Amino acid sequence: MDRTIAIIGALDTKGEEFAFLKNEIEKRGCQTLVINVGILGEPAFAPDIGAEAVAQAAGAVLSDLAAKRDRGWALNTISRGIPVMLKRLYNEGRFDGVISMGGGGGTAIGCTAMRALPVGVPKLMVSTVAASDVSPHIGTSDITMMPSIVDVSGLNRISRKIFANAAGAICGMVSGKKMDGTLEVGEKPLIAASMFGNTTRAADTARAVLESCGYEVLCFSATGIGGKTMEMLIEQGYFHGVLDITTSEIADEICGGVHSAGPDRLGAAARAGVPQVVTPACIDMCNFFGRETIPAKYEGRIFYNWNPNVTLMRTTPEENARMGEIFAEKLNVARGPVSVFIPMGGFSEMDAPGKPFWWPEADQAFVDSLKVGLRADIALTITENNVNDAEFAETLARTLLEMIGGHEAY
Repeated sequence: MDRTIAIIGALDTKGEEFAFLKNEIEKRGCQTLVINVGILGEPAFAPDIGAEAVAQAAGAVLSDLAAKRDRGWALNTISRGIPVMLKRLYNEGRFDGVISMGGGGGTAIGCTAMRALPVGVPKLMVSTVAASDVSPHIGTSDITMMPSIVDVSGLNRISRKIFANAAGAICGMVSGKKMDGTLEVGEKPLIAASMFGNTTRAADTARAVLESCGYEVLCFSATGIGGKTMEMLIEQGYFHGVLDITTSEIADEICGGVHSAGPDRLGAAARAGVPQVVTPACIDMCNFFGRETIPAKYEGRIFYNWNPNVTLMRTTPEENARMGEIFAEKLNVARGPVSVFIPMGGFSEMDAPGKPFWWPEADQAFVDSLKVGLRADIALTITENNVNDAEFAETLARTLLEMIGGHEAY
């Protein structure tokens, strides 16, 4: 197998463990590229890339780090240098996949480095914290976390088996075809779509139209991390168009809900000039976990228990007006074609006549605010449909197809 695995490890404190991992990988037919991130002592064996180079990538001098002997400062410095170094090595074609092992500090360094690589590059982190909440380590990346079971400290009957399994896993991962944003012969162009439980019918209907016209649709759940991941992949150039059919993460951002995708939601497609069709679907709701997690300031609001672990809160006219301003701010900088569709028959399954979140005045507040701020040349269509009506969803899909077909960049 003509593939190379990058190994990120602190060879001053965990040299024995990484030597074992290196040997296990090479036994399986892959080459290795060892990067040392240990700075407080001499490496147990000679790496391919020394800690000096990693420190330099962070604008630091290794001898200064070692002399200060401040572990926290050293870790932060190496964490700045290693993603720069790893991305450079990958762009130079030096490796095909990456693996690291460690406790809390080693996991922070390894995952920080891996997050700098594109989606699709095999990434495996063997970690003592893999069974806990690792979302801060993974972010929007596709890092695979593997519990180390015992600490990465010495070789024993358990650690040898775990490390050997990890070697087999990363070698298997690099055996597949590489993935990037470019199309190969026979591959379908990609469209990004956002969806949620309250817009599933709309997303499914639109997806069927797009797929029937030769596109592959990647749906992202509007759970915060889903929106962040979609924005990241748009930025990386994967998509020919964006069907942003569910923008509820903006409601969570302004109300403090648990599914915020951060302040850059709606930003990537506008900056990249990718054709986008946008609706305010599900901005009628903000997401919390159980009722006990809802801030006291929201007492007296309209709530709905979506399931035992999710409580939805209806947004107000004031909050909808603020979102109208945000939509206009984001879309006004678009370099490519944009079309906004507003379904006044309801922004979600819950927002319809007779349903718990039906509040036409709140929806109208969004429309009024958007109209005031939206760039004059951006198409705005207001219909009497609910977002999940088949006719509405089909119109969204066909509008996006027309925009992609007429956009000179595609």
